[in-house]
Amino acid sequence: MSKLPPVSETGAVLVTGASSGIGEEIAREFYRRGYRVILVARRADRLQALAESLGGNARVLPTDLADPADRAGLPDQVAALGLTVDILVNNAGLSNLGPVARSAPADELRLVEVDVAAVVDLCSRFVPAMVARRRGAVLNVASVGAFGPVPWQASYGAAKAFVLSYTEAMREELRGTGVTASTVCPGPVRTGFGEAAGIPDEEAEKMLPRFLWETADAVAKTAVDGLDRGKSVIVPGAPNRAAAMLNRLAPRWALLPMVSRSHPGRQEL
Repeated sequence: MSKLPPVSETGAVLVTGASSGIGEEIAREFYRRGYRVILVARRADRLQALAESLGGNARVLPTDLADPADRAGLPDQVAALGLTVDILVNNAGLSNLGPVARSAPADELRLVEVDVAAVVDLCSRFVPAMVARRRGAVLNVASVGAFGPVPWQASYGAAKAFVLSYTEAMREELRGTGVTASTVCPGPVRTGFGEAAGIPDEEAEKMLPRFLWETADAVAKTAVDGLDRGKSVIVPGAPNRAAAMLNRLAPRWALLPMVSRSHPGRQEL
Protein backbone atom coordinates (compact mmCIF):
# COMPACT_ATOMS: atom_id res chain seq x y z
CA MET A 1 0.00 0.00 0.00
CA SER A 2 1.38 3.40 -1.00
CA LYS A 3 2.38 5.74 1.82
CA LEU A 4 2.32 8.77 -0.48
CA PRO A 5 -0.67 11.11 -0.37
CA PRO A 6 -2.79 10.79 -3.51
CA VAL A 7 -2.40 13.32 -6.29
CA SER A 8 -4.96 16.11 -5.87
CA GLU A 9 -5.92 19.43 -7.44
CA THR A 10 -4.46 21.54 -4.62
CA GLY A 11 -1.85 19.23 -3.10
CA ALA A 12 1.79 19.77 -3.99
CA VAL A 13 5.33 18.55 -3.31
CA LEU A 14 7.62 21.28 -1.99
CA VAL A 15 11.27 20.52 -2.81
CA THR A 16 14.09 22.63 -1.38
CA GLY A 17 17.43 22.80 -3.14
CA ALA A 18 15.55 22.07 -6.36
CA SER A 19 17.81 24.07 -8.67
CA SER A 20 20.27 21.24 -9.33
CA GLY A 21 21.48 17.76 -8.44
CA ILE A 22 19.40 15.45 -6.28
CA GLY A 23 16.76 18.11 -5.55
CA GLU A 24 16.15 18.73 -9.24
CA GLU A 25 15.85 15.00 -9.93
CA ILE A 26 13.47 14.46 -6.98
CA ALA A 27 11.25 17.24 -8.36
CA ARG A 28 11.33 15.56 -11.79
CA GLU A 29 10.50 12.18 -10.25
CA PHE A 30 7.43 13.50 -8.44
CA TYR A 31 6.36 15.39 -11.55
CA ARG A 32 6.55 12.17 -13.58
CA ARG A 33 4.24 10.59 -11.01
CA GLY A 34 1.64 13.28 -11.60
CA TYR A 35 2.27 15.60 -8.64
CA ARG A 36 2.35 19.37 -8.68
CA VAL A 37 5.77 20.58 -7.53
CA ILE A 38 6.88 23.76 -5.78
CA LEU A 39 10.54 24.47 -6.48
CA VAL A 40 12.50 26.26 -3.75
CA ALA A 41 16.13 27.45 -3.89
CA ARG A 42 18.13 30.68 -4.15
CA ARG A 43 18.84 30.54 -7.89
CA ALA A 44 15.64 31.83 -9.47
CA ASP A 45 16.92 31.47 -13.04
CA ARG A 46 17.64 27.77 -12.64
CA LEU A 47 14.32 27.18 -10.90
CA GLN A 48 12.49 28.94 -13.71
CA ALA A 49 14.29 26.87 -16.34
CA LEU A 50 13.37 23.67 -14.51
CA ALA A 51 9.74 24.80 -14.13
CA GLU A 52 9.50 25.55 -17.84
CA SER A 53 10.86 22.11 -18.68
CA LEU A 54 8.27 20.49 -16.40
CA GLY A 55 5.27 22.45 -17.65
CA GLY A 56 2.15 23.74 -15.93
CA ASN A 57 2.34 21.69 -12.74
CA ALA A 58 5.50 23.42 -11.45
CA ARG A 59 5.71 26.63 -9.42
CA VAL A 60 8.80 28.58 -8.39
CA LEU A 61 9.45 30.21 -4.99
CA PRO A 62 13.01 31.63 -4.86
CA THR A 63 14.10 31.49 -1.22
CA ASP A 64 17.33 31.82 0.75
CA LEU A 65 16.96 28.96 3.21
CA ALA A 66 19.76 30.38 5.35
CA ASP A 67 17.50 33.36 6.11
CA PRO A 68 14.88 32.66 8.82
CA ALA A 69 12.66 35.46 7.49
CA ASP A 70 12.67 33.93 4.00
CA ARG A 71 11.76 30.53 5.45
CA ALA A 72 8.98 32.03 7.55
CA GLY A 73 7.34 33.47 4.46
CA LEU A 74 7.03 30.16 2.61
CA PRO A 75 3.64 28.99 4.01
CA ASP A 76 1.95 32.24 2.99
CA GLN A 77 3.56 32.09 -0.45
CA VAL A 78 2.34 28.53 -0.92
CA ALA A 79 -1.17 29.53 0.20
CA ALA A 80 -1.11 32.44 -2.27
CA LEU A 81 -0.60 29.87 -5.05
CA GLY A 82 -3.79 28.13 -3.93
CA LEU A 83 -1.83 25.03 -2.93
CA THR A 84 -1.16 22.94 0.17
CA VAL A 85 2.05 21.05 0.89
CA ASP A 86 1.16 17.36 1.02
CA ILE A 87 4.80 16.24 0.65
CA LEU A 88 7.79 18.16 2.01
CA VAL A 89 11.26 17.36 0.70
CA ASN A 90 14.08 18.98 2.67
CA ASN A 91 16.95 18.49 0.24
CA ALA A 92 18.84 21.81 0.38
CA GLY A 93 22.28 21.49 1.93
CA LEU A 94 25.85 22.68 1.83
CA SER A 95 29.17 21.56 3.21
CA ASN A 96 32.42 23.11 4.37
CA LEU A 97 35.77 21.42 3.90
CA GLY A 98 38.75 21.48 6.23
CA PRO A 99 39.58 21.33 9.93
CA VAL A 100 37.56 23.03 12.65
CA ALA A 101 40.78 24.79 13.69
CA ARG A 102 40.76 26.73 10.39
CA SER A 103 37.01 27.16 9.96
CA ALA A 104 35.23 30.47 9.37
CA PRO A 105 32.43 30.99 11.91
CA ALA A 106 30.12 32.64 9.37
CA ASP A 107 30.49 29.70 6.97
CA GLU A 108 29.90 27.15 9.70
CA LEU A 109 26.80 28.93 10.96
CA ARG A 110 25.40 29.25 7.46
CA LEU A 111 25.78 25.48 7.11
CA VAL A 112 23.85 24.98 10.35
CA GLU A 113 21.09 27.31 9.12
CA VAL A 114 20.65 25.47 5.82
CA ASP A 115 21.37 21.86 6.82
CA VAL A 116 19.78 21.86 10.29
CA ALA A 117 17.66 24.91 11.10
CA ALA A 118 15.84 24.94 7.75
CA VAL A 119 14.86 21.28 8.16
CA VAL A 120 13.44 21.89 11.63
CA ASP A 121 11.82 25.17 10.60
CA LEU A 122 10.00 23.80 7.56
CA CYS A 123 8.89 20.61 9.31
CA SER A 124 7.50 22.73 12.16
CA ARG A 125 5.65 24.93 9.68
CA PHE A 126 4.19 22.30 7.33
CA VAL A 127 3.79 19.04 9.30
CA PRO A 128 1.02 20.32 11.65
CA ALA A 129 -1.28 20.97 8.69
CA MET A 130 -0.51 17.52 7.29
CA VAL A 131 -1.53 15.97 10.60
CA ALA A 132 -4.72 18.05 10.65
CA ARG A 133 -5.58 16.77 7.13
CA ARG A 134 -4.55 13.21 8.12
CA ARG A 135 -2.33 12.89 5.06
CA GLY A 136 1.22 13.83 4.17
CA ALA A 137 4.81 12.76 3.87
CA VAL A 138 8.24 14.19 4.66
CA LEU A 139 11.46 13.20 2.90
CA ASN A 140 14.59 14.61 4.52
CA VAL A 141 17.90 14.23 2.69
CA ALA A 142 20.90 13.30 4.84
CA SER A 143 23.99 11.33 3.78
CA VAL A 144 25.90 8.15 4.55
CA GLY A 145 27.98 10.63 6.56
CA ALA A 146 25.04 10.69 9.01
CA PHE A 147 26.08 7.30 10.38
CA GLY A 148 29.36 8.44 11.91
CA PRO A 149 31.65 11.45 12.43
CA VAL A 150 33.37 12.90 9.35
CA PRO A 151 36.80 14.39 10.10
CA TRP A 152 37.60 17.36 7.85
CA GLN A 153 33.85 17.84 7.32
CA ALA A 154 32.89 17.84 10.98
CA SER A 155 29.95 20.24 10.78
CA TYR A 156 28.50 18.53 7.70
CA GLY A 157 28.64 15.04 9.22
CA ALA A 158 27.12 16.29 12.48
CA ALA A 159 24.37 18.15 10.62
CA LYS A 160 23.40 15.04 8.66
CA ALA A 161 23.45 12.93 11.84
CA PHE A 162 21.01 15.46 13.29
CA VAL A 163 18.73 15.16 10.25
CA LEU A 164 18.70 11.36 10.54
CA SER A 165 17.96 11.35 14.28
CA TYR A 166 15.36 14.12 14.01
CA THR A 167 13.49 12.39 11.19
CA GLU A 168 13.47 8.99 12.86
CA ALA A 169 12.06 10.54 16.05
CA MET A 170 9.43 12.53 14.12
CA ARG A 171 8.44 9.42 12.19
CA GLU A 172 7.66 7.59 15.42
CA GLU A 173 5.66 10.56 16.72
CA LEU A 174 3.60 10.55 13.51
CA ARG A 175 2.61 6.89 13.77
CA GLY A 176 -1.14 6.55 13.22
CA THR A 177 -1.65 10.10 11.94
CA GLY A 178 -1.69 9.34 8.22
CA VAL A 179 1.63 11.20 7.84
CA THR A 180 4.95 9.45 7.27
CA ALA A 181 8.60 10.56 7.33
CA SER A 182 11.72 9.06 5.78
CA THR A 183 15.40 9.93 5.52
CA VAL A 184 17.42 9.26 2.38
CA CYS A 185 21.15 8.87 2.96
CA PRO A 186 23.03 8.92 -0.36
CA GLY A 187 26.67 8.04 -0.77
CA PRO A 188 28.80 9.94 -3.29
CA VAL A 189 26.76 11.40 -6.18
CA ARG A 190 28.01 13.20 -9.29
CA THR A 191 26.50 16.68 -8.84
CA GLY A 192 27.84 20.18 -8.29
CA PHE A 193 27.65 19.67 -4.51
CA GLY A 194 31.22 18.43 -4.06
CA GLU A 195 32.61 21.16 -6.27
CA ALA A 196 30.90 23.81 -4.13
CA ALA A 197 32.41 22.25 -1.01
CA GLY A 198 35.89 22.26 -2.52
CA ILE A 199 36.00 18.60 -3.58
CA PRO A 200 35.60 18.27 -7.38
CA ASP A 201 34.15 14.92 -8.45
CA GLU A 202 37.41 14.09 -10.26
CA GLU A 203 39.38 14.43 -7.03
CA ALA A 204 36.81 12.59 -4.90
CA GLU A 205 36.73 9.72 -7.39
CA LYS A 206 40.42 9.12 -6.70
CA MET A 207 39.64 8.68 -3.00
CA LEU A 208 36.35 6.77 -3.17
CA PRO A 209 35.82 3.47 -5.02
CA ARG A 210 33.89 3.74 -8.28
CA PHE A 211 31.29 1.21 -7.12
CA LEU A 212 30.09 3.59 -4.37
CA TRP A 213 29.05 6.32 -6.81
CA GLU A 214 25.41 6.86 -7.80
CA THR A 215 23.74 9.21 -10.25
CA ALA A 216 21.32 11.89 -9.05
CA ASP A 217 18.38 10.47 -11.00
CA ALA A 218 18.94 6.99 -9.56
CA VAL A 219 19.10 8.41 -6.02
CA ALA A 220 15.90 10.38 -6.62
CA LYS A 221 13.97 7.35 -7.85
CA THR A 222 15.21 5.19 -4.98
CA ALA A 223 14.29 7.94 -2.49
CA VAL A 224 10.75 8.42 -3.78
CA ASP A 225 10.20 4.65 -4.09
CA GLY A 226 11.38 4.23 -0.50
CA LEU A 227 9.10 7.00 0.76
CA ASP A 228 6.22 5.41 -1.15
CA ARG A 229 6.89 2.07 0.57
CA GLY A 230 7.12 3.69 3.97
CA LYS A 231 10.80 2.93 4.58
CA SER A 232 12.35 4.77 7.50
CA VAL A 233 15.94 5.05 6.24
CA ILE A 234 16.78 4.79 2.53
CA VAL A 235 20.39 4.23 1.44
CA PRO A 236 20.69 4.04 -2.37
CA GLY A 237 23.01 1.31 -3.65
CA ALA A 238 24.02 -1.97 -2.00
CA PRO A 239 27.68 -0.89 -1.52
CA ASN A 240 26.57 2.25 0.28
CA ARG A 241 24.22 0.24 2.49
CA ALA A 242 27.19 -1.92 3.46
CA ALA A 243 29.29 1.19 4.12
CA ALA A 244 26.51 2.67 6.26
CA MET A 245 26.29 -0.52 8.30
CA LEU A 246 30.07 -0.54 8.77
CA ASN A 247 29.97 3.10 9.84
CA ARG A 248 27.30 2.32 12.42
CA LEU A 249 28.91 -0.80 13.86
CA ALA A 250 32.68 -0.28 13.61
CA PRO A 251 34.42 1.00 16.76
CA ARG A 252 35.23 4.70 16.49
CA TRP A 253 38.88 4.17 17.50
CA ALA A 254 39.39 2.04 14.39
CA LEU A 255 37.09 3.83 11.95
CA LEU A 256 37.92 7.51 12.48
CA PRO A 257 41.67 7.33 11.69
CA MET A 258 40.86 5.43 8.49
CA VAL A 259 38.24 8.01 7.41
CA SER A 260 40.57 10.85 8.32
CA ARG A 261 43.54 9.49 6.35
CA SER A 262 41.52 8.98 3.15
CA HIS A 263 39.53 12.24 3.24
CA PRO A 264 40.39 14.75 0.46
CA GLY A 265 40.02 17.63 2.93
CA ARG A 266 42.79 16.39 5.20
CA GLN A 267 45.32 19.10 6.17
CA GLU A 268 48.35 19.32 8.41
CA LEU A 269 47.78 21.53 11.47
